[in-house]
Amino acid sequence: MLRKFIFKDTAGRRELVLPVTPENFQLDHGIRVEKINIHEAGDVNLAGGGALAQITINCIFPENDYVFSRAEDTPYNYVNTFERWSDRHTVLRFVISDTTVNLPVLVENIAYGEQDGTNDVYAAIRLQEYRELDAVETERASTGNKPRASDRGSSGGSDQTYEVKYGDTLCAICRRYYGSDKPAVYTALAKYNGRSNPNILYAGEVIKIPSRSKLGV
Repeated sequence: MLRKFIFKDTAGRRELVLPVTPENFQLDHGIRVEKINIHEAGDVNLAGGGALAQITINCIFPENDYVFSRAEDTPYNYVNTFERWSDRHTVLRFVISDTTVNLPVLVENIAYGEQDGTNDVYAAIRLQEYRELDAVETERASTGNKPRASDRGSSGGSDQTYEVKYGDTLCAICRRYYGSDKPAVYTALAKYNGRSNPNILYAGEVIKIPSRSKLGV
């Protein structure tokens, strides 16, 4: 039985199945490994967190009514759908039937063209696994001291905190918590955390995530 390559846009309530089953696929799975040099010990490998899976799919969107085709749309409507998902940063659920492949992804890129005069469109779709950012809640000990200036804001409630992971950016963190990745927002978050350069983050450090009203943007 031919496998189905299924893309589910749960927010848009749409399911797209590739009209022709690709000949092959490959999914990369692993962890981050950082090499450091310790004096007198030499190079040492440090195992980190899981790396995001990457998938490239070579497929065809047929113009012609082939017996093996399940096409329900025109070739360029398929292309436009993947371009729109990419441009809008839509998180999709990607499933390959009868396999263990079932994960949230983003469409990083789609390259396409025609090559044999049949008007069929050949495409290469590059997917990146999507991973949610998890905030770390902390409790502030009651010491009787007055709250710091950074703890006071126009809206009540304590700041959330977030532990930075490898590959994080303030831009992505702001998109996750505030629904906006505009420079004004992540620059304000950087300033709130006492840093002058919003482009520098270090894995393991903890940053404060206040309400947006406290950022003033």
